[in-house]
Amino acid sequence: MPPTPALQSPTYEDVRAAAARIDGHAHRTPVLRSRLLNEQLGADVVFKCENFQRMGAFKFRGAFNALSRFSPEQRRAGVITYSSGNHAQAISLSAQLLDIPATIVMPHDAPASKVAATKGYGGQVVTYDRYSEDREEIGRALAEEHGYTLIPPYDHPHVIAGQGTAAKELFEEVGELDALFTPMGGGGLLSGSSLSAGALSPDCRLYGVEPEAGDDGRQSFRTGSIVHIDTPKTIADGAQTQHVGTWTFDIFRHRATDILTATDAQLIDAMRDFATFMKIVTEPTGCLGLAAVRERADQLRGQRVGVVISGGNIDLDRFAALVAS
Repeated sequence: MPPTPALQSPTYEDVRAAAARIDGHAHRTPVLRSRLLNEQLGADVVFKCENFQRMGAFKFRGAFNALSRFSPEQRRAGVITYSSGNHAQAISLSAQLLDIPATIVMPHDAPASKVAATKGYGGQVVTYDRYSEDREEIGRALAEEHGYTLIPPYDHPHVIAGQGTAAKELFEEVGELDALFTPMGGGGLLSGSSLSAGALSPDCRLYGVEPEAGDDGRQSFRTGSIVHIDTPKTIADGAQTQHVGTWTFDIFRHRATDILTATDAQLIDAMRDFATFMKIVTEPTGCLGLAAVRERADQLRGQRVGVVISGGNIDLDRFAALVAS
């Protein structure tokens, strides 16, 4: 692989630099409210709608920030990553915009729309079995064999800094918040958001929310060391991670208030809420924050609460089947 400069844990200054780097490439996504949801919850809830981001998810922020920092040698050699879908699309689109060859390791059962989009952006897809094969091993082996630079989906300082720009925009638009809820797989969004919160809303409580079937983040947070689990079976395919990252854990373990979970049934209810009250399509992973807020409405009454909707990439027939169930 081409040599990579030594990495350091990101700071808010890195988030600011990432914001400048992605300006004009990433969308500054809308912040929406629902009067009816606020009445039900008894709180002022603002939603940062990353389902309206380029390629449909917040992942574009971190991917573009990371690839835009490549050296000429790295750009010529190409990038590789592994992802169930959103980071795959983000790397493929960012690579296309920056004229970098991209190879993506994706599970064979990834949503068809995410695979099609990844290929449509020019990514070369290599498939694997998420329940029996190790995507990280596959990615490292291909990187070594072909000289690619590996940019993982969450555990990379440049990715974390890029993800932090979503919360940065949110705080700049609405001011300080009492609490912020973000979906959580490997911890990139939560870690980046915590950097922005520390600078722009230091008293804000921070919650990562993961699928109940895959609570490795909660276990890691409460035990103080990274816990590895089997690939969880959940409709939140964007959060089917087996463990959080080393970089991400080092950040959120010190800054987060807690790591929470939501059941698949609660995610479906949240999908219905978004469709009914806000007329927007969200993927199950993107609903983790709202699901957690709904379960803790009594504790949040009268407060200003932020929720990041991480993405909206879901096959329409799958969306229809879930909300009708």
